[in-house]
Amino acid sequence: MKYLVSVLISTALVGCSMQSSVVNRTTDTTGLAPMYNEKFRPQAHFTPPEKWMNDPNGMFYLDGEYHLFYQHNPNASVWGPMHWGHAVSRDLVHWEHLPIALYPDEQGTIFSGSAVVDWNNSSGLGTKENPPIVALYTYHNPELEKAGRIDFQTQAMAYSLDKGRTWQKYAQNPVVENPGIRDFRDPKVMWHEGSKQWIMALAQKDHIGFYSSENLKEWKLESTFGENMGSHGGVWECPELILMPIAGTDEYRYVLLVSIMPGGPNGGSATQYFVGDFDGKNFVLDDTWQQALAQTPAEFPEGTVFADFEQEINDWHTKGDAFNGGPTAGSHGAQPMPEGFEGQHLINSFKDGDLSTGSLTSPKFLIEKPYINFKLAGGQHTEKVGVNLLVDNKVVMSATGKNRNILRNVSWDVTAHEGQHAQLQIIDYETGGWGHVLVDQFVFSDHPAKNQIEPAVWLDYGTDNYAGVTFFKAPNSDEQRHVFMGWMSNWLYANEVPSSNFRSAMTLPRELILVNSNHGLRVKSKLAKEVYKLKQQETGLKTLTAGDSLIVKEAVGKRSNTASIFSFNIDSKSNPISSITLANDEGESIGLVIDTKANVVKLDRSLSGKTDFHSEFGSTQHALLNYEGDEISVIVVADRGSVEVFIDDGLTVMTALVFPKSVYTTLKTNDDTTEIHSVLGARLASIYANK
Repeated sequence: MKYLVSVLISTALVGCSMQSSVVNRTTDTTGLAPMYNEKFRPQAHFTPPEKWMNDPNGMFYLDGEYHLFYQHNPNASVWGPMHWGHAVSRDLVHWEHLPIALYPDEQGTIFSGSAVVDWNNSSGLGTKENPPIVALYTYHNPELEKAGRIDFQTQAMAYSLDKGRTWQKYAQNPVVENPGIRDFRDPKVMWHEGSKQWIMALAQKDHIGFYSSENLKEWKLESTFGENMGSHGGVWECPELILMPIAGTDEYRYVLLVSIMPGGPNGGSATQYFVGDFDGKNFVLDDTWQQALAQTPAEFPEGTVFADFEQEINDWHTKGDAFNGGPTAGSHGAQPMPEGFEGQHLINSFKDGDLSTGSLTSPKFLIEKPYINFKLAGGQHTEKVGVNLLVDNKVVMSATGKNRNILRNVSWDVTAHEGQHAQLQIIDYETGGWGHVLVDQFVFSDHPAKNQIEPAVWLDYGTDNYAGVTFFKAPNSDEQRHVFMGWMSNWLYANEVPSSNFRSAMTLPRELILVNSNHGLRVKSKLAKEVYKLKQQETGLKTLTAGDSLIVKEAVGKRSNTASIFSFNIDSKSNPISSITLANDEGESIGLVIDTKANVVKLDRSLSGKTDFHSEFGSTQHALLNYEGDEISVIVVADRGSVEVFIDDGLTVMTALVFPKSVYTTLKTNDDTTEIHSVLGARLASIYANK
């Protein structure tokens, strides 16, 4: 569960202190009876009745029911004190909302976790005839965090004896103490048949800890995984270890899902995964994966040091109060210690939390080297937080942070300005979350600085599928699929999206399948078969040539402006580059380019509808194209607030939020596309039609 480090700490504190009043006011969310028909409310996706939702939690399947819990703030439509919301479904598309399952208490708010059917009653909390449902979750104690402690997250347990309807917290919580790790959360538990024990995957800063237990109460650390493997561009979160068969074989491998924020392939949050083996103690990558994920070290070349901030900077001009006092010896107060700076000092505008603002401008200097290299961290706020290069008092280059406190290398190629006088300007004009900047080591060099290259394999290349996991199922379950759902948003803008009395939806359910592909072992995300049962008003054409369109009409029913679904095939030999537009009647659209020459997919939402709430929302997203054979299948689902693209049965997936005036109902081939064929379009019946 991702939390916002700065301004939201106080929000969490207020939420805990108001727990009793919160319980009385929001115990039964089913009584609120919202219309589920707001402008951007998806009609085929799970959404909360109202207020805030993020990570899916505690998902399990039992006796024909899928239980979905989720991170929930019942008091506002922004992130705040976390509860576990709860809903159940018998078909993965129609959901019944149940009362909130877990509330904050004196040990903290309720962050992400998992639930298992303790089918053999190993915990002793139920009976073999009535086995308990056991939830493992993270306590986040904001009082300890405010005091500057780093051990404010612990792992706790709750259990249910009525198939998940009501919950009792374990009297001896926590069951896993914090060993001194600031980011220590999101337990996901599985049964390991080989060692006959429960295994917990737990996010620990930027790696995963594996713990074992025979009874779900007492846990032992077995090993850790993650050093020098995968993307470390952000904190690791919401892991899951899954034993999966390799399709078409009698072999199995373990797949480890790891969400990361920031560091996603298109900015902000995303989910990477690893394939290997697990013996009950250690997770070991397959050899081919170890080779593919080999990292390249960072480089920060020598040169002329302009400022290392180890001395006073009296010749720099200060404006406002953000930079008063000059360089900082690491951190301010309870601020987490920044990482990646050199020496003892750096520039750090977190002096008064995120409330202080201002700028710090260097003396003029002559540009004589081709590169200006420096180290930067802090908030990602274009034109508000970061570093500018000024020539003739005009900004000619700029850089902002990535919502992290780990400084990364930044390199500006300034050859076009050699021989000109310039100034460096450090700015902080943001008072919201991550409204601060961290800067160190301005060096003029003949060579560019480079960051460490960290190859990763992504479950979904789009910006808006995060923290997803699968439904737990007991060994003797009649559900054998690995059914996945993720939170359909991104921490870059999750609190700012233009929905009203609710925020966020889950992805459509997907079946995860491990396959041998041209790129090696990869996980397919295949749209769950239950979604297709919503189809109505289907139409189709044998082919669409350049400039042709297929329009799906509104279905007759209780709801209008419902989701649409399109499918088509591409012949990669005759049509190596396919350019597709999905549009609505108001002229809003997204662009989709599938390029088999460059093995890339591009999704452009710059014209998708409302995009001005965040500077990076309208950018084009890129994905690595993975497909088998010459024929490529494509499925696109467009809802009121989202687009999901599944290429070649889910080998390449992109999920993106959109905020158009109405659903995209027209599929058009652009002029540079030869042909697509087997084209079908339909509407999806609203899952809220009877609300």
